[in-house]
Amino acid sequence: MKKTNAMRILDGLKIPYDTAEYKDDGEHELAKGAAVLMAQKLGVPVETVFKTIVMRTDSKEICVFCQCASDEINLKKARQIAGCKEINPVRPEELLALTGYIRGGCTPIGMKKKFRTFIDEQINLHEKVCISGGQRGVQIKIAPADLIKVTQAVVCDLVL
Repeated sequence: MKKTNAMRILDGLKIPYDTAEYKDDGEHELAKGAAVLMAQKLGVPVETVFKTIVMRTDSKEICVFCQCASDEINLKKARQIAGCKEINPVRPEELLALTGYIRGGCTPIGMKKKFRTFIDEQINLHEKVCISGGQRGVQIKIAPADLIKVTQAVVCDLVL
């Protein structure tokens, strides 16, 4: 497997992780059961698969949120945590220019710029979680404390 930028960053920081590859079918929509399908492909519990959501505040700040892929983000909580009145997901076609990643391959590790990052507190319920490895079809399995450290994330309650 070719190393992604996220993997190179973890290697450079000597943070342990495992990788898993899966057949990417292009389905990355929660409504279509993407989280459950991903967990099945990886052979892990669905609650250990975390997704990355990139959002823009009313002041145009970009914020990154990570949470269990089967949960829906609570926009009211996201606004409170980010300290803004409005917040909305960036359009999929904007992701690459903003982060260096595409939808379905977006990871909070190694984005083009350092954005404020928030991770749902449920992450601490698990020994390891899966996040995108930086490209479709690749996941990184990492200890929650290591993901929080490398992203300098704030751990908070994000879900409905």
